[in-house]
Amino acid sequence: MTGQLAFVESPVQLLNVLEWAHTQNPGVSAVSATEADATALTVVVLSPTDPMSRGQLRRMAQLARDQGLTVRWQEARGGRGALVRTLRELARPLRSAERVIIGDPFSRYVQLLLTLFAPRHLTVVDDGTATMEFAAQLGRGERLVRWHRKGSLGPRELVLAPVTTLARRRLAPARGRTVEIFTSLPVEAPPGVTVTENAYAWTRDTFGPPLLTGGADLVGTSLVETGVVDADHYARVVSELARAHGATRYFAHRRESAEKLHRIAVDTGLQVVRPELPLELIARRGPIGRTVVSFPSTVVHTLPLALAGTGVKVAVIDIAPEWLRATASPRAQGFLSGITGTAAHEVDRLTARASHPADRLEFG
Repeated sequence: MTGQLAFVESPVQLLNVLEWAHTQNPGVSAVSATEADATALTVVVLSPTDPMSRGQLRRMAQLARDQGLTVRWQEARGGRGALVRTLRELARPLRSAERVIIGDPFSRYVQLLLTLFAPRHLTVVDDGTATMEFAAQLGRGERLVRWHRKGSLGPRELVLAPVTTLARRRLAPARGRTVEIFTSLPVEAPPGVTVTENAYAWTRDTFGPPLLTGGADLVGTSLVETGVVDADHYARVVSELARAHGATRYFAHRRESAEKLHRIAVDTGLQVVRPELPLELIARRGPIGRTVVSFPSTVVHTLPLALAGTGVKVAVIDIAPEWLRATASPRAQGFLSGITGTAAHEVDRLTARASHPADRLEFG
């Protein structure tokens, strides 16, 4: 295995590796495994443990194979000895790879790989809005910390601090190493880093245009599961959004809990859909509502690109400060506001107004 090596841990990462590969060879299927070793691209799936992510990744892996990519499924978290076995099996391809492509620079697994093997060329593709935070932290020379985490270091973080520090250096441009960020998000390029636009050309060329339904669809988020947003506030806002926009379906985030989704279905009557593929592909294949309403997330940047020219309107709802849990990171409000504030001009911005948490919410 030589040439270019991609490590993915989520369905969206794999989708964006496909988009990146398409930009290297526009007009043809991604990158054929039969091409010269210098350009051949192999995708290594560092498989997660949750069933929803695994299911979506297997379907995305088949799409990648259909495009001529070589896909290697690695049970990187498969019990005792999985980490050592994975590092041993990937050592040779990592050493020989001309370019390494990653989707999550905050991943402890990826950081460990980068401390052992320094790539000559590195590409970071989107795995959500964390790309914005990665670019900002890299530009400021800060340690890499996910935006929804508290600032203090716990015991685990202290143990892994040397790994994170070295990985951060490997993620920065240096003599003999180039760094590219391939993104659909509005990021400011850190010094020495190349930013390449992801316009979702492969998605548009491959799927659709979709059939449009008469109503609206809601897009869920895992902000409750990550400890950022209060569960009761979230359920109330979903109910009000469904009524205000005549929504019929709720597209669940793959990390949303079964208990929360059951509550949403019972309280609102919405059809809860667990997508089998990333929402950009589901929406492009259709059917999809004429309006798509989302909480702050990557889709307020990606769906307008994937659905360009279809007539679908995307709207984003602001997260009010009173929705946040006391345990939320102090950076949470600013980060979420930044997502909505930088959304594309064609995205409607909705604001929920309530004088008291128990009051009915109004959107404007």
